[in-house]
Amino acid sequence: GVFLYNHLQQKVRNAEALAQKYKQQQEALSAQLQVVYEHRSRLERSLQKERGEHKKTKEDFLVYKLEAQEALNKEKQDSMNRYGALSSQHKILKNQHDDVKKQLLDLQLQHNSLKLEHRKSLESHGQKLAQLQQEKDSEVTNLQDTVFKLREESKLLRKAHQEVHSQLLNAQ
Repeated sequence: GVFLYNHLQQKVRNAEALAQKYKQQQEALSAQLQVVYEHRSRLERSLQKERGEHKKTKEDFLVYKLEAQEALNKEKQDSMNRYGALSSQHKILKNQHDDVKKQLLDLQLQHNSLKLEHRKSLESHGQKLAQLQQEKDSEVTNLQDTVFKLREESKLLRKAHQEVHSQLLNAQ
């Protein structure tokens, strides 16, 4: 009986030690589980926070994208308007340039014809001047001859007058 009692007591002690060991393991596992739950809870909160931030970032990006698209469309429209204005201004200036070019050609033709006319006129005047100079020289020569002849004649007439005068004096 004592042996059985000792044996049972030994079994009870072993069972209590085993129970104690299991209890400690359970407490350790419970503590580890608690740490895991807290870690999981922190991870879930962090995940929720990241999801919130991601959602906010995504919304901000969408707003930014829309604003950028609107700005781009506005810029594109402004550029098209400016291009249209510049294009029409270019056409006007090109037409004006063509008109001025045509006027320049007309004026150059007119200038060339006037230059030719002027040259012809100069040549004509030069010829007339040379002709008039010749006529003048000829006339001057003729007049000098006439003056010389008249002087000679005058000398002769004076001589004749003196002779007549001398004859009259002699006759008196």
